[in-house]
Amino acid sequence: MTGGAGGIGRAIVAALTGDGHRVASGDIVEEAAGDAALAVRLDVTDGGSVNDAVSRVEQELGGIDILVNTAGWDEFHLFLQTEEEFWDRIIDLNYKGCLRVCRRVVPGMVERGYGRVVNISSDAARVGSSQEAIYAGAKAAQVAFGKTLAREVARRGVTVNSVCPGPTETPLLEGMLGAGEASAKMVEALRRAVPMRRLGQPEDVAAAVAFLASDRAGYVTGQTLSVSGGLTMA
Repeated sequence: MTGGAGGIGRAIVAALTGDGHRVASGDIVEEAAGDAALAVRLDVTDGGSVNDAVSRVEQELGGIDILVNTAGWDEFHLFLQTEEEFWDRIIDLNYKGCLRVCRRVVPGMVERGYGRVVNISSDAARVGSSQEAIYAGAKAAQVAFGKTLAREVARRGVTVNSVCPGPTETPLLEGMLGAGEASAKMVEALRRAVPMRRLGQPEDVAAAVAFLASDRAGYVTGQTLSVSGGLTMA
């Protein structure tokens, strides 16, 4: 999986490990891999890094049957205050990073006749999110790509689904919000907006991923699952 060192990523590593999988965590922070059987350095914006990381996983753990694309990043900015350099960074990491890893891993799944791909998108992709225009667009592209890939590989035993977290308590969210009274007020406003009256936890997202990665979800493909405590409803 990619992004295994982050808050949601580490929870997914733990969930998949708990289900008996040998998990390889690819991240630019190689040493912080949680319960992973193998940690590899992976920069999803670099095709060479993707190839090297996947090759090492295949050599040490064998063919990859489950791929979870978790790597992502964002900052809060109004669209009219952004420049193309920022757009490129967001798109390269959140969308093209997913493309690079899928292009390297999915052919092996197709060849073996089995695979589970789960892309971690965002509810911003489904409903939009103020100050996240580029991120929302990149994550929406990721969802559309996943649906199309799901159609193309369905007959080869490979499923592709997306999980869309709502506001989730992670180091990334904390970094985006910053500290201080204004940040605390924003977090409280988010909590009040969620029908369950709490922000998501990484484990909430991990549970959805574990299901979609399992044989129990063998007839589920091309789907988009929101994990938002009811903040957004289809």
